[in-house]
Amino acid sequence: MSADIDVRLFSSRSRSKSLADESEFMGTRAKIVVSPGTTITTDGGFMRGHGTYLEDENGLLSAVAGVVEKVNKLITVRPLKTRYNPEVGDVVVGRIVQVCQKLWKVDVGGRLYAALHLHSVNLPGGELRRKSIEDELLMSQYLIDGDLVSAEVQNVGVDGAVSLHTRNLKYGKLGQGSLVQVSPSLVKRCKTHFHNLPNGVHLVIGLNGFLWITHEGEAESSHFAQNLERVDYHTRESICRTRNVIISLSRYNIMLYDTTILYAYEISTDYSIAQLLKPEIQMEVAHLTRQKLQLEG
Repeated sequence: MSADIDVRLFSSRSRSKSLADESEFMGTRAKIVVSPGTTITTDGGFMRGHGTYLEDENGLLSAVAGVVEKVNKLITVRPLKTRYNPEVGDVVVGRIVQVCQKLWKVDVGGRLYAALHLHSVNLPGGELRRKSIEDELLMSQYLIDGDLVSAEVQNVGVDGAVSLHTRNLKYGKLGQGSLVQVSPSLVKRCKTHFHNLPNGVHLVIGLNGFLWITHEGEAESSHFAQNLERVDYHTRESICRTRNVIISLSRYNIMLYDTTILYAYEISTDYSIAQLLKPEIQMEVAHLTRQKLQLEG
């Protein structure tokens, strides 16, 4: 019994050793990717920023692996992979790791677990009211270990402790869908991080690098209600394809926001969902997406 075998070869494009040639694929011409210890400049007129250090003989060197950024005379290196550094107002997606007295501990990918206090949530019905002892006893009926939530950073303490809130009705418990984790440095800060895509997918892009992909009906469900209605086959395919293109873009360090994800989704329609898991296909989708961004820009 014969079977079709899909064989694809990597591009024969030569790999240059120079940082300039590497940066042409990794980003725009203005971006340079460096490794720790790489000399950025020997010009003494530049100021040292985060991710850099000075040596008398070698000039300004990179302390981390990342992208060189220049603002006037200030040079910094933005790490390609880093832990989430929270700021007030950030939209995040997190996982409940512990139910405590009057609060839930939430993993948002930072150095410390974030705290979601009972008084910082809207209970079923969406009403704003003072939480009672009875509400405290029923906390495990609202959120338990392993549940996913979308929230906003309310406060960041001097020790790095983070407080969240879900008082807006667009935040709350997440039900059916797919979670993708990427480096927070790849998530672009935008006016909104909640998107209803043309393919019927609802996307929550957390600034902590947690992206939640679900269907539009799930986004419209109640604040704490668990929607277990069957998702049609076409929508499940769209969710899976969206997940795979996000993984492709993150693998090649392309900034993630609604435009790049939509471009990559359109390009990916030439391949099956399973093919999008192959490294050579992921590279092709990422490269074509970058080209389209440059043409549109």
